[in-house]
Amino acid sequence: MNAPNQNNLTLITEFFLLGFQGSRHLRLVLFCLLLVIYTAAICGNLLIILLVSISKNLHTPMYFFLAQLSINDIFLTTDVVPKMLRILLNNGATITFNDCITQLYFFGATEASECLILTVMSYDRYVAICNPLRYASIMTSGHCVRLASMCWVLGFSIVLTYIITTSMLKFCEPNVIDHFFCDYVPLLENACSDTFIVELEVTLLSVPLVIFPSLIIIVLYARIIVTIVRIPSNIDRKKAFSTCSSHLIVVCIFYWTIFSVYVFPTREQKLTVSKILSLLYTVFTPFINPIIYSLRNKDIKNALQKTRNKLSLL
Repeated sequence: MNAPNQNNLTLITEFFLLGFQGSRHLRLVLFCLLLVIYTAAICGNLLIILLVSISKNLHTPMYFFLAQLSINDIFLTTDVVPKMLRILLNNGATITFNDCITQLYFFGATEASECLILTVMSYDRYVAICNPLRYASIMTSGHCVRLASMCWVLGFSIVLTYIITTSMLKFCEPNVIDHFFCDYVPLLENACSDTFIVELEVTLLSVPLVIFPSLIIIVLYARIIVTIVRIPSNIDRKKAFSTCSSHLIVVCIFYWTIFSVYVFPTREQKLTVSKILSLLYTVFTPFINPIIYSLRNKDIKNALQKTRNKLSLL
């Protein structure tokens, strides 16, 4: 886009986040609902991290990566929800430019890291089901730590490139962002300098951080499904599928919302629908992930029961 004439334009140092506009009663109901979900999300993910840390039966690559996912979900939802709750109470709230850029950075970094962690988890399930005899030799503890470190380093470093470029843009009045956090698209709509470079960077970065990981997951699960179908025993087939079904559900929810908002958005989604979809991957997904994994996983249930029994004896 072309930069407008910047004569007589007042550069701004803070933004006003509109959040969800509506009656005070409606906003209070939404505040209470989101506060409960946020609290449950934090507790659920902390519980997963705790169980994986203290339960020897969960000291496996699959649960190691699940703990990494829980850590990432805590970072993601904590970056967005506390500010959003304040916005709901006050029918909008101001945020400084530096805080806005910081929030955008941690949001982008955690989203990118989640894409990569989900991809690594898919690889883990692929090796476990398609190469079970070599699983222990491939997915060693050192290899798992390296894969997890790669996800964190790439997620937090690559995103930094477009954050730096975004922070160098000039923003002018009106300084209103029609969203409940500093997201990429509504923020750029307030820029009064040329955003072409930033938009190009985001497009290019989406390839290694979103497009490639999603394609890798599709290929891996296609091979996993083919392998499972070829298993002669019904019981073994169900057991194999159950080990990756929870992860597949999480992947589908996460990528559906990401692609709906950022890859294939409609014109209407830029205002109302995009806010609802944004709630799904910033609040609902971190809340539902521990539930999906705990309800469909016997190891998690057993570890939780053993922990309860130990605490009852104290």
